[in-house]
Amino acid sequence: MKNLSQTIMVGLIAAAFSASAFAGPGHDHDHGAEPAASSNGPKRLPDGSVFLPKITQRQLAVRTIVTESKEQPQAFELVGRVVMDPNAGGKVQPMVAGRVEPGPKGLPSLGQTVRKGEVLAYVRPSTGALERANQVAQAAELRSTRALAEKRVARLRQLEGTVPQKEIEAAEAEVASAKERLAAIGGSLSTTEALTAPVSGVISAANVVAGQVVDAREVLFEIVDPSRLRVEAVAHDATLATNIATATARANSGESIPLEFVGAGRTLREQTVPIQFRTRPVKDGVLPVLTVGQPMKVITQSKTTVSGVAVPASAIVKNPSNQDIVWVHESAERFVQHPIRFAPLDANTVTVTSGLQGGERVVVQGAPLVNQVR
Repeated sequence: MKNLSQTIMVGLIAAAFSASAFAGPGHDHDHGAEPAASSNGPKRLPDGSVFLPKITQRQLAVRTIVTESKEQPQAFELVGRVVMDPNAGGKVQPMVAGRVEPGPKGLPSLGQTVRKGEVLAYVRPSTGALERANQVAQAAELRSTRALAEKRVARLRQLEGTVPQKEIEAAEAEVASAKERLAAIGGSLSTTEALTAPVSGVISAANVVAGQVVDAREVLFEIVDPSRLRVEAVAHDATLATNIATATARANSGESIPLEFVGAGRTLREQTVPIQFRTRPVKDGVLPVLTVGQPMKVITQSKTTVSGVAVPASAIVKNPSNQDIVWVHESAERFVQHPIRFAPLDANTVTVTSGLQGGERVVVQGAPLVNQVR
């Protein structure tokens, strides 16, 4: 009976609370009205366009430009990498095998500035026991030959006037020859090879430590001039090199680097034609920060033109079907996607050849954010 009364009491309390939830008009807390409150928020419309309120456009920093259709240079994108200028870079290699010894200032480190002719290290030639023994024996024989020649010259000079002058001169020449041969043999036993910098620049690679035994022609140091680097690209069409007007390169950071055409090879390298460009200052005389071997994308503009609309590469995004699209600002708060086809124009700009007309307002900043609205 007690349990029954408790159950009835709990039921009455629950009924009272449920009744208090339905207050007068205007005090209803039903959550069914929430979708109407968010109807003015960013959303994807049934036709695929995007509704984006002005306040949201400002928050997303959406920026647009008005396009213009005109003749644009035809461009091609090539794969390239940074290489050293052969006139401003070099390698340091020993002529003989031996043991490395530090130079007057010690072994150079990476990034150290060196001058042309500066001694970087020494290499003491390594000789085998048998070879060294032969050299010592040959030096001893030459010393004996020199001593005998000097005594013969002394005797002939005492008999000067009774012996022909040519015999005295021949004996003196034999003494001089013995001295020079002995000096050469003695120098080969104790000489060291000085490794000097072939050009002025900075050490870009150091592959040696003190006491290391190296072989002849082994690359110990590489020196480059950071202000005189080149970009080498490869092209599958040999005629492309004869039609280059301007060229730019794009690094991984997105920085655009102006290039100057140097020349193209006439020998295929892995079925491609190598083309070299010289790097130019980016702006205000500032040189780009590059490293040898760094991959680059090279955009070359030819002398022929193509009709299209130039837009920044940042305006192009992908739709769910993996198509290249741009977002066009149709009205104040409505954006429509346009599938396009494009070709590169320079390191940061593309030419839209179809899907876009002049006079349309295209989103060039914040396009990925507009594309994410669902």
